[in-house]
Amino acid sequence: MAKKRTSKSQKHIGQVPGTLIYTGQKKSNPLSIETFDYNLERFEEKEIIKIDDAFTYKSTESITWININGLNNTSEIEKIGKHYNLHPLILEDIVNTSQRPKIDEYDDYIFVVLKMLYYDSEEKVIAEQVSFVLGPNYVLSFQEAEGDVFDSVRDRIRHKKGRIRELGSDYLFYALIDAVTDHYYTIIETMGDKIEDLEDNLFNGQSQSEISQQIQNLKREVLKVRRAIFPLREIINRIEKTDNSLILPKTLHYYRDIYDHIIQISENIDIYREMIWGLMDMYMTSISNKMNEVMKVLTIIATIFIPLTFIAGIYGMNFENIPELKFKYGYYVLWAVMIILFLGMLYYFRRKKWL
Repeated sequence: MAKKRTSKSQKHIGQVPGTLIYTGQKKSNPLSIETFDYNLERFEEKEIIKIDDAFTYKSTESITWININGLNNTSEIEKIGKHYNLHPLILEDIVNTSQRPKIDEYDDYIFVVLKMLYYDSEEKVIAEQVSFVLGPNYVLSFQEAEGDVFDSVRDRIRHKKGRIRELGSDYLFYALIDAVTDHYYTIIETMGDKIEDLEDNLFNGQSQSEISQQIQNLKREVLKVRRAIFPLREIINRIEKTDNSLILPKTLHYYRDIYDHIIQISENIDIYREMIWGLMDMYMTSISNKMNEVMKVLTIIATIFIPLTFIAGIYGMNFENIPELKFKYGYYVLWAVMIILFLGMLYYFRRKKWL
């Protein structure tokens, strides 16, 4: 019996809007918080154990990035949400890991949900939800577990690389979104290599069952990546057109660069999607060709034996008056005729290149 799948939406049926229910699989991860507080002259990095220790950064004049790992700790998420005046529906979306990528604008903050993609040890695409809250002088990021694609951003803050220490929280917000987007290139490059390898295996006659399974897995991967990337165009487009004071006009140029990257990635995804459908057509064609080859061989064998069966049927009848039955060498002559017919038909089929 097939295993029944449970819907994540069932956890929200009948609940009051704004109820925090974690819908992910990582239910035992401890809460982990890292903070980066900086300006042009100074920088401070801390690991925080208690959520209350992150409250002091809201009133500072420096720029603060608070990265929170462990969405299963809903009570702690609710605490920091209340301190930063986040709407209960925002908190609900943060812990709902099946949330579609989106953007919500409020008077004093902007909320964005993205999907962070990476390959696990079994070469499967994993989509982990990451949520961002942009405030006047801070950025909050929420992840399911430790491990992300933000090491380049951390390095730029630590070593004062680029403009990140010179500009405000809106540029930090851009840098984090850009890090997620740039990692999509790694995903599509690996996916492109998989498609090329699969194409080679298909031409080299690999096991048909393996090819079929690999094509199905690739189709699922492309759909998962497509669902994560396509909503990003709407998000960045909304940011570009926003008149929210949290994002300065001089920072909008950087978001346009992200938009260009998303368009390029989306085009590659569409190309890979067409290539996978082409591989499926090639796979079905190869199966049909092999079936046709088998049917051709069986048809030729049946055609060869039709006249031989006809001759054997005539002389296998139980009539008494068959003149050739009295001939001394009739048996050998019949064998000779049948062998000549067999060889003659083989020669004819080979000459026609049917064999």
